[in-house]
Amino acid sequence: MERSFKILAINLGSTSSKIGAWENEKNIFLQSVQHSAEDLQVFKTIWDQKDYRLSEIRETLQKHGLSFEGFDIYVSRGGNVRPIPGGIYCITQEMLSEMKSGKYGIHPTAIGNSIAHELGETYGKPAIFVDAPVTDELCPEARLTGIPEITVQSSFHALNQKATARKIASDLGKPYTQTRMIICHMGGGISIGAHCMGKVIDVNNALDGDGPISPERAGTIPSGSLVDMCFSQTFSYSEMRSKLTGKGGWVALLGTSNGREVITRIQAGDEKACLVLNATVYQIAKSIGAMAAVLKGDVDAIGLTGSLAHTELIVEKLREQVGFIAPFYLCPGENEMEALCAGALRYLRGEELSAPF
Repeated sequence: MERSFKILAINLGSTSSKIGAWENEKNIFLQSVQHSAEDLQVFKTIWDQKDYRLSEIRETLQKHGLSFEGFDIYVSRGGNVRPIPGGIYCITQEMLSEMKSGKYGIHPTAIGNSIAHELGETYGKPAIFVDAPVTDELCPEARLTGIPEITVQSSFHALNQKATARKIASDLGKPYTQTRMIICHMGGGISIGAHCMGKVIDVNNALDGDGPISPERAGTIPSGSLVDMCFSQTFSYSEMRSKLTGKGGWVALLGTSNGREVITRIQAGDEKACLVLNATVYQIAKSIGAMAAVLKGDVDAIGLTGSLAHTELIVEKLREQVGFIAPFYLCPGENEMEALCAGALRYLRGEELSAPF
């Protein structure tokens, strides 16, 4: 008889705390607790939010008749640590120190890692993260630029990309480590990765807004024009950063990042909305073609995931442009919580060992 494992998954964002509980593959509950600006403005740093976030998680569990001690493992979305290969990592004090230093950036996911670690220590259970956003498996050729002081950094939707790739590999009847595929996460940011034998050997830096135009990212910008804008004395550093991520892409061009709204505007005859969507699809298709070249044309599948994979118009336009490369597989949605659960189960069942940090 299969052993029953209970899993608590935590994914903390800037204004939300996503909490989920599973018994093996069966979801017990999945909830996103929203935090208002008023709730958060009293905290000077994200680390000051820890007790507040922990209390919200505890209250959510209690509403479902659960408590912290009833779980076999605590899993959080990975935080900002040094670049590491993909995989499952046991959360340690060394990791938390790196997150608290801010050397590799600051994000509320770090609080989730701290909470998971504290719960693991308290109840004697493992605390892990899976396929962190800083996952770095780039091949040397993908890392080099023509400016010695700058190298390509890997920062993308690793958790969902790898979960999607594993799901497709299962459908193909192969281990993930024996496949070659292109995975496109299409959400507020867009990342397109070349997955080769279990490693993402090339991918755009979606955190910095590189790659295609996306709902909230500017996409790759002509270098000379970007330098000129930076030194025009018109925009501050923070304003330029926000133009690349957060206030770029569809937000800047159309005033919205909502895919449904854009489709509605196109159906109503909005020519600009149509052009922006077509340009987005065009640039995604170009990136897919580039990743097909990385894989030397030997591609088992093209996986489309993220919120925009729900949009039939985008999917069909992509199929028209690059469907000749490989069969399409649709896994719409961000799927991060499910991916955390799946990683925790692989760890508990001994199917995947934790990686050294």
